[in-house]
This record gives sequence, structure tokens and C-alpha cells, in this order.
Amino acid sequence: MARHRAVVLLSWSVILLVCAALSPALKQELSGPDYGVDGSQSSRVEQLLESPSFRGAGGEQDVIAFYSPKHSVDQRAYRASVARVLRAARSQPGVERVSNPYGARGSLAHISADKHVAAALVTLGGNARERFERIAHLQSVIAAASGAGAQAWLTGFSPLASDLAQVESADGERAEAIGMPVALVALILALGALTAAIVPLLLAGAGLLLTFGLIYVLAAILKFDAFLVTVVTMIGVGIGIDYTLFIVSRFREELARLPADPRRERRRASHAVGLALATSGRTIIYSGTIVALSLMSLLVIRAPIFQEFVIGILSSVVCTLTAALTLLPAVLAQLGPRINAGSLPERLQPADAKASASEGQGGWRRWALAVMRRPMIVAVAVSLPLVVAMVPMLGLRYGIDIGLPALSGTPSGRGAQVLARSFGPGIIGPLTVVVTDPPTTGGHQRLDRVGAEGKARGKRSSAALTGVRTLESELRGDHSVGGMTDRSYTGGVLLSVMPTVPVDSSADYALVQRIRGDLAPSLLAREGVVVLVGGAVAQAVDVSNVTSAKLPLVVVLTLGIALIFLLVMLRSVVLPIKAVAMNVLATGATLGLVVLIFQDGHGEGLIGFSSPGFIQSFLPLCIFVLLFGLSMDYEVFLIRRMQETWRKTGNNRLAVASGVEHTARPISAAAAIMVAVFGSFVTANVLELKEFGFALALAIALDATLIRLLLVPALMSLFGARNWWLPRGLGRVLPRFELD
Repeated sequence: MARHRAVVLLSWSVILLVCAALSPALKQELSGPDYGVDGSQSSRVEQLLESPSFRGAGGEQDVIAFYSPKHSVDQRAYRASVARVLRAARSQPGVERVSNPYGARGSLAHISADKHVAAALVTLGGNARERFERIAHLQSVIAAASGAGAQAWLTGFSPLASDLAQVESADGERAEAIGMPVALVALILALGALTAAIVPLLLAGAGLLLTFGLIYVLAAILKFDAFLVTVVTMIGVGIGIDYTLFIVSRFREELARLPADPRRERRRASHAVGLALATSGRTIIYSGTIVALSLMSLLVIRAPIFQEFVIGILSSVVCTLTAALTLLPAVLAQLGPRINAGSLPERLQPADAKASASEGQGGWRRWALAVMRRPMIVAVAVSLPLVVAMVPMLGLRYGIDIGLPALSGTPSGRGAQVLARSFGPGIIGPLTVVVTDPPTTGGHQRLDRVGAEGKARGKRSSAALTGVRTLESELRGDHSVGGMTDRSYTGGVLLSVMPTVPVDSSADYALVQRIRGDLAPSLLAREGVVVLVGGAVAQAVDVSNVTSAKLPLVVVLTLGIALIFLLVMLRSVVLPIKAVAMNVLATGATLGLVVLIFQDGHGEGLIGFSSPGFIQSFLPLCIFVLLFGLSMDYEVFLIRRMQETWRKTGNNRLAVASGVEHTARPISAAAAIMVAVFGSFVTANVLELKEFGFALALAIALDATLIRLLLVPALMSLFGARNWWLPRGLGRVLPRFELD
């Protein structure tokens, strides 16, 4: 890369120009969050509603909210606005059906008691992606048609998701505006030179642009939502700066050691690049591989929300590594000694970057030796608080927060607020209950064949209709149910259940569980009909259930993969076990504090949120595997540097002191930068972004301070030479990854 720097730089310039041109179009390819679970009851309902036997049923029911503070629903101006909006909405593609508030009869009231609010139910067809793509246009059509008589807003799951995407994008941009200047200051202080500090930021930006280009291509066949892209930006910037900082630090160290010769500066720079990539470059490959392997353990959960998370973050890691191993060497070789341009005063320079640097004189070395003088006291003093911090995890509760508090200024959010005051908060998220006739060829017949048989008969038998009437009767006395409507199709009967409770509340989840766990089996036994519950709330229940069920497997896979990989890389039995145990401590303590704050609500006023009483279903596992991979980054960087000295001297105490001396400053700087980048997302309005940013920032802070600067040297001292023990038989079968 250094010898062919001109070709590399030119090629990257072309690639980045293409990716920069594609990045604005990426927003058009994003869809709403998919909380479905493959093979779950809610996914089966969605498949049935897309089948010919439920033609016209639509995949989602949303609501148009009408409101006027001065006109009542009976006045001409109000009626005219409603008529225009209904006419405009019915003419749009994908709209299967729109109810008329004035013509509504039965258990659902579409006119508020004060006569200032009306609601029209809108049934949208197509799959989730098609619905999401049409929402923005439909919202603008409704707003334009409403006129002066009454304001109109479209709300419901897809409209809320569409507006939430805009809020999350704005949150991400604001967080970057806060985090990046802080990161630049931290880089200048860490590297001691303005040019050296700018390089990691530029390389992180290059890796991020490449990631966006790759995701744009993948979006043609896969689904990605705005939350994922925001998280990819967060992670891409963090690890891009992280990896580049390690290589730049090692490059400056090697450059300072090589004798200066004005006639051979290009060769000197290229040689320093080679040494930096052979050490720190190899280390970041290992770190990136551990992150990737940790992420891939999530693929055992067959849910799109986890699958797109893995693909998105994995794309970011691959693109960041590609930039760090190809573009960065070319940039460093081109800069050469100019990497030190804009240097701070001598006393603020890192010792390794000075030509006069001497081994064993740094403050970090003295710190490591001080820790190793009282290793047991340090180990207990660090471990005990972390174990205590893990305790709140025992009360972890899952749920899906749809982000209503963050949407108060959006069209869908205003519509939801108006409807909640007049009809109750559940109107925006009805449960979709499908009731089908009993299978005619045995209990294991596929449900999608029931619809085909019903279509052949041309009408429903009395069993499904009787089952619906019985179900309605059972639900009518439930205080969580505000009303119900049903429609018959050739595939079965579709019952819409309108809750009175918020769509993301535990009471709504309990209603789903009651229908599935109590009423559905009873109806199957009594009436012989199959009852399936779908819709957004049912999807939330399904993803929460599968997350809880798969948690032990994901944890075991993540720990096992990391243990095996570190065993091969470090060629030691003790070091991998300690590394995994320490990472479990840091990650578990972080998740415990996240539960304490975001689920139990301690300190919510300080951070600026209102606790929903649960943690976003997909976040704990995503945070666990990601934190496990990211924190292992520092472990690898530190232990590999210790390993260099151990192999040269065979002195464990010297290896630990030397490793801390050479890595403490870049690790501390990288951690400070990551904390700044991740922590800036605590300012987000969307709770899931706030949770994610807080968890990552806290974990990195704990890992870089308590773990790397205290617990690692203490435990390394306690185990002594046993740290590097590897049975001969095991050593013969393990593949070798040499340092040089």
C-alpha cells in the first residue's frame, strides 16, 4: 500500500466520490423497523393477510385524526374538510379502505364526546416495506386536502415509524455535531499533533462513506431502518477512530525509532508503515474479527431486527478495516514525518513519538508497577462493585417503545395525541385477530391452505363465524378492550380489536397473551377454530419472547467463540479465560446499570426521559454482543503488546509494565473518544438511541479505566508466568499467528 500509494489514493478517491453520491439516496431506501419473528404467530398472520384468500383485508390499519378547536363535526367547514381528505386518501395507491366517521355504527365511536375530534380508519395493503414507502406521500396528500375546516393527520404504526426515522436522523446529526469536536480535542491531546489528530477523523469518515455505499447496495435486497443507520454511524465513527489511532500511534513510534535521513524519507516512511501494520494493524484485524464473530451469534435469532443489525454493523466493521488496512497506509506513507505537523509543546507529546524516548521512564509504567504491588486488593476493590452493578439485570423486562414522546412535533405524533385524548391511546394499534375454520385434513395442515379451501367453497362455514362471536363475547367484558369490528373473507374472519391501553404498555401485551394463551386454546377445543393474533403489538410480544428464549444460547455462543479465538491468537489458556471473565464483568455491570436507569427510572430526570418500565426488546442482546466485541478490542491491543515483551524477555512483570506503558495513553484516548461519540447520543429525543448511546459510552469508560488500567495488571501480576501457559499437546494442534 505504501509503495503504490498514488494508485491507492486515486482508487479510494473514486470510490468515495461514488459512495458520497449514493449516500443521500440511502434515506429513500430505508424502511420502518421490522419486529417480526420468522415462524411466529404474528408473521403467519401477516402472510395470511397478503394471500389471495384475504384479498382486500390489508396488512395494517391506521387512523386519520381530524381536529378543529373552533368547528364542531356537525358544521359545514368541518364536514367539507373530512370529505376532501377521505376522497384524497381513497385515491392513493395501497389504500384498501377508508371508513367514514359520520357513517360509523356499532361498538367503535368515531366522533368524540366534545364533537371536535373525528377518526377515520384507513386500511393499507402491501407488505411492510411497500406501506412504509407510501406513508410520506400519503401524509402530505392528507395534510394538503384538509383545508381550513379541520386539521388532519395520519397516524398508526407505519406513519409513526416514518416520522420516527426523521427524528432519529436529526438526533444522529445533533449527536455528531457534539461528539466530533470533543473527539478532535481528545485526539490532539493524545497524539500531540494536529495533523496526526485529523487523520483518524478522515479515515473514520472514509470508512463510514464506504459503509453507506455498501448498505445502499444491500438495501436493494434487504431491509434497513433509520435506527440501524444511526447506530452504524455511531459504531463506524467510534471504531474508525479507534483502529486508526492505534495504527497512527505505532507508526509515529516506529518513525521516531528509525534514523532520519533526508535522502531516504520515503523509504523510512514506508518501513514505518510496514512495522505499524505488522503489529497494530494485525491487532485491529483480530479485534475486528472478534467483533464480527460476536455479532454473528445473533443470527441464531430468526428475526429481521437482529439480522439487519448484524449485517449493518458487520458492514461497518469490514469497511472500517478495509480503510484502515489500505487507505491509511497510503496516507501515512504520503505524509511521512509531516504526520507531526502542528505539534504541541514537547511536554505534551506522547513519549513513544519522541526520537529521544527511553524505555521504562513513563508515568504509565509507574502506574502499572504500583498496581502490581497490591494486586489482590486492587482485584477485589474493582470486581466487587462491578458484580453489585450486575444485580439489576435479574429484574430485566422486555418491551417495545414506539417512541411517542419523541414524536409530539410530528404529524403522526400530533394525531396520536389527539386520538388518545378522545378515544384512548389504543386506537392507533389495533390487534389483528384471524379466525379460520378447522383444517379438514388433520391438525398439521398448513394454515395458508385453509384459505385456499375456503375460497373453493366460496363462503365461510359457521364454525369460524361462531368462533368470532364467542371471542367477541369473551373480550367484551375486558377493560383493556374498547371495541371490535369483524369482516369475513374466503380465508377466514378478520377481527380488529381496539385496545383502550397504550400500544406499548404491559397491559396491551397482557391482552395479546390472554387471547393466545387462554381464549385461543379454548376456542380450538370448543368450536374447533384456529385463532391467530397479529399486528404491531403482537410482533412486539413475539420479539420479546424470542429474545428471552434465545438469550442463554447467544451468551454461550458469544463467550465460546471469543474464548476459542483468543486461545488461538494468544496461545495461552489462562489469558482467554481471564479476558472473557473481565468482559462479562464490564458488560454485565453496564447492562445492570442500564436496567437500573432506563427500566427502573432512577435518574430519568437527569438524563431527560420518562421510563416505560422495560428495556427495548432487541437492545440488551445487541448491546451485549457489540460491547463484548468492542471491549475485547482494548484487551487484544494491550495483551498483544505485553506478549511482544514476554517473548523477548520471559519476564511477566516487565511484560505487564511495558504493555501498559505503551498502550495506556492510546487506549485512554480511544476510550475518551468513543465515550464522547457514543455519549453524545444521550442527547437524543428517541429513547432507544439514548439507551444505546448511554450503554456503549458507560461500558467503554468502565472497560478502559477499571478493567484495563487496574484489573488487567492486577490479575496479570497474580498469575505470573502462568498467564502464558499452554499445554504442549494443545500447542501442536492450534494454528499459529506469529507476531512477525
